[in-house]
Amino acid sequence: MAVAPAVAVAVAGGLILRLYTRSELWLDEALTVNIAEVPLSQLTEALRRDGAPPLYYVLLHGWMAVFGEGNQAVRLLSAVFSAATLPFVYRAGRRLGGPVVAVAALVLMATSPFAIHYATETRMYSLVALLVTAGYLALVRALERPTLGRLAVLGAASGGLLLTHYWSFYLVATTGVALTLLAWRRPARRAAAVRVMGAIGVGSVVLFGPWVPHFLYQAAHTGTPWGIAPGPIEVAFTTLVDLGGGPFPEGQALAGLLAALALLAVLGRAVDGHRIELDLRTRPGVRAEAVVGAVTLFVAVAAGVLTASAFATRYTSVVFPLIVLTAAYGLRSLADRRIVAAVLVVAALLGLVGGVRNVVARRTSADTVASLIAANGGRAGDLVVYCPDQLGPDVTRVLAEGYEESTFPDGADPRIVDWVDYRDRMRAAEPQEFAADVLDRSAGRAIWYVWMPGYRTLGKHCQRINDAFGNARPGNRQLLEPDVTAFERHVLWLHPAKA
Repeated sequence: MAVAPAVAVAVAGGLILRLYTRSELWLDEALTVNIAEVPLSQLTEALRRDGAPPLYYVLLHGWMAVFGEGNQAVRLLSAVFSAATLPFVYRAGRRLGGPVVAVAALVLMATSPFAIHYATETRMYSLVALLVTAGYLALVRALERPTLGRLAVLGAASGGLLLTHYWSFYLVATTGVALTLLAWRRPARRAAAVRVMGAIGVGSVVLFGPWVPHFLYQAAHTGTPWGIAPGPIEVAFTTLVDLGGGPFPEGQALAGLLAALALLAVLGRAVDGHRIELDLRTRPGVRAEAVVGAVTLFVAVAAGVLTASAFATRYTSVVFPLIVLTAAYGLRSLADRRIVAAVLVVAALLGLVGGVRNVVARRTSADTVASLIAANGGRAGDLVVYCPDQLGPDVTRVLAEGYEESTFPDGADPRIVDWVDYRDRMRAAEPQEFAADVLDRSAGRAIWYVWMPGYRTLGKHCQRINDAFGNARPGNRQLLEPDVTAFERHVLWLHPAKA
């Protein structure tokens, strides 16, 4: 049969696309690398100012010690995590719904543009997906037979998740509620459910417990000052589109296909090769996985609204494997295996097209900034100024050595963004004083001003700084306007040295 070769080709294509993207590192990636490269004895303090838990950074620190800090080297760790997820999702699919669901889950995960994107990004999201998938499999096995080994694996996965991304709290809490309901409604499974809850609790306390004081500090002082909390409808729509690969024709088509499969998984049952029966009361096969995923997202969004925290689709990595398993299960509603194969082929092709887009997509225009500075006479000793400091990490990574760099509002190290009380510090900053200080220090030297309007909490601070430089330095000119093809865009002005 041609099924096995076709699956192999799809999986191989997805694995290849996980190995490369041509873009330079954008803010979050560059900042992650800069934090991870500090000595481990200083990592806790660095993360207290960043707002993230430590596990991924510790792993990346060790990885860079062996493989270096080049773009491909640091991104390869995420690719390894993403590739390691595939056998787990296959096994999870097989336990959930047999061979058809296993193959479907494997193909959907391997060719997912969402998974491919975060396999090529130096962030923790592919590790989150790996831990969720492995944890799900460990939970299912522990419910069947709660041996010490299975419970230990589940506890380790739970604690590891909490140490990787804080949205894991919502998944762990929702899973705990689901297990409580299981113990209450199914006396025959009560003992196993209680032991599983105990394993999750012990693993979480033992592994995450020592980090709690740092988490409480981060919760009080960092947060997400770069965005606002969206509503649930916006979150649902944005998540679905991004899971499909973004607002492109193939991405929207794949998003619609995944949504249809998920609905069939929860509501549908094959009557024969051409008919599907829908039950609005839902069907039990994948109900628990779908409900846990949906409730996790709802609780997370509600918490974001209450705490005024921003949302980014990457956070949904904590439920992404459950979405894949649910969509894969939807193929059980199609009795005709030819139709099943056709749907998987379409999904794989749409996903791989999105994966190819990821190879060529520009995440930042930092490399253009560095090239323009060099091409327009930049030389050692010139000042490169960033407003806000969020534009510093990716540019300084590709900028030639020898420049003096400064960031608004604090003039701090451009490789790091200090998120502590960020909103208050930005609002209290004095752009005129900052500009005057830079001008005083730059006598006889050019100022290369890298900035971008539209950042929250900044108002017109960056524009005022540029105006102050322009008033003091005649002959200034804009070298770069925002690049609409890049996710992170920069504006570059040259304020030449006074004669």
